[in-house]
Amino acid sequence: MPKTVYSIDEARDVAQQRLPKIIFDFIDGAAGNESTKARNREALEQIYLQPRVLINVDQRSLKTSFLGREWGLPFGIAPMGLCNLAWPQTDQLFAQAAVKYNIPAALSTAGSTSIEDFGSIAKQNGWFQLYVGGAEEQAMGLVTRAEEAGYDTLIFTVDVPQVAPRRRDMRNQFGMPFKIGPKQFWDFATHPRWSFASLFAGAPRLANFPNSNSKQDGWDRNSGRGKIDFDFLDRLRAKWPHKLIVKGVTFGEDAQRIQAAGADAIWVSNHGGRQLASAPPAISFLPKVRSAVGPDYPLMFDSGVRNGDSVVKALALGADFVMLGRPFLWGTAAGGEAGLNNVIDLLANEISVTMAQVGRVCIHEIDQDVLVNSSQ
Repeated sequence: MPKTVYSIDEARDVAQQRLPKIIFDFIDGAAGNESTKARNREALEQIYLQPRVLINVDQRSLKTSFLGREWGLPFGIAPMGLCNLAWPQTDQLFAQAAVKYNIPAALSTAGSTSIEDFGSIAKQNGWFQLYVGGAEEQAMGLVTRAEEAGYDTLIFTVDVPQVAPRRRDMRNQFGMPFKIGPKQFWDFATHPRWSFASLFAGAPRLANFPNSNSKQDGWDRNSGRGKIDFDFLDRLRAKWPHKLIVKGVTFGEDAQRIQAAGADAIWVSNHGGRQLASAPPAISFLPKVRSAVGPDYPLMFDSGVRNGDSVVKALALGADFVMLGRPFLWGTAAGGEAGLNNVIDLLANEISVTMAQVGRVCIHEIDQDVLVNSSQ
């Protein structure tokens, strides 16, 4: 039986026990000394909410409208590479949860499930996230596949001009495919639950390329992506006829240029601390980007969200929708489908309880007035 967890921190603890170190560190790690990852969470914890009393909050709703449709919850599942490393068929579990809870789930370019298979499960709740590395024609081919598979939302990630070294991965000699030496063999052998399940399901791979081990035919996750610029964004906008979200924006001037280029939404994020160890906490950028694009332009947020309180704080500071990544991988690693549902239900309940405490009955009532210091 999967273990029920009562916080995302507890889900992380269970995942750490059940995953080989090389896998847990790949999911959990961040750039440099990992200080940005720590600051993301610390900054959210330092924002305080104002309790209110004698307001009728008996009937609360977590439904919200974003990008022209109604969602069951104000958060979704962010794109993450090689999710099936956490547990076999994790991508598919994310797609199923998207339908069950009516939330978006995004498949990464580096996903371990094909664009077509993920889309067939998630249907209109599935989004595709685009990295551009190597030939532009290869990236545009993925865009064409996403459109032909019926996706109506494309996420263009722009904050990875070069993949940052992650020290845990370097120490563990993480790579795809795995290089099995004595250290890795012992790591897998001492985590038999994960190892047998993964052996039975087959080794995860980059599923959207004909040969992920070949730089010529496949996709090299460490390749430089620094040549991608606003001219490419214009070409992408011209090619993609549906909703386009640009992810990884933290600077107001950049946000304004992206808005002017015709993107449908901007996603404020510092990549969960996985790119720049000296970056400020992501939540500190959110009010600045909101000010730059105006009060009505769609904004999303991620980085450091580990409880329902933090979702409410992000909404109060200008986000229209919040995405989370690692917590869902931890939940799935801790208990498969039941563990994933456990984390989603946990977050939803925490948001609902927090709303009651601050005197709000629907998501669109959450504003800066729920903050103790609304100038943050």
